[in-house]
Amino acid sequence: MAAPSPAPPINRVLETSVYCDDLDAAEAFYGGVLGLTRFWRRDDRDLFFAVGDTVLLVFVPETTKQGGTLPPHGADGDTHFALQIDPEHYDTWLEHLQRNGIAIEQEHQWPNHGARSIYFRDPCGNLVELITRPAWEKHFTTTES
Repeated sequence: MAAPSPAPPINRVLETSVYCDDLDAAEAFYGGVLGLTRFWRRDDRDLFFAVGDTVLLVFVPETTKQGGTLPPHGADGDTHFALQIDPEHYDTWLEHLQRNGIAIEQEHQWPNHGARSIYFRDPCGNLVELITRPAWEKHFTTTES
């Protein structure tokens, strides 16, 4: 079998998703506690939140697994994603989460890039991480190869 040809470049992750059976709880958490702006909701299927110039999708798994206009998709079990915050807001975020009754599972200092993380769960059990800059920046270059 021949080696695959080089792929064209991919620029960034545009959207990511989590799965949740309770859209009201997800909306209260992501919109209320985390302060994300909701711009779409279909009660039987999904919520869409703006995260900077990217999107967090919250899907009802039993609905999206049925397919329809798009191919069926869904996940079982807990998922994980990270939202980036500025280092100077780390302590403020920690206090904000605690004031809102969000249990902090772990804080972590990353020795390889100096970032700090706060881990906690959304109402459906998904692991959410707030991570400070610089996180991954030193692993990327701005020049094309």
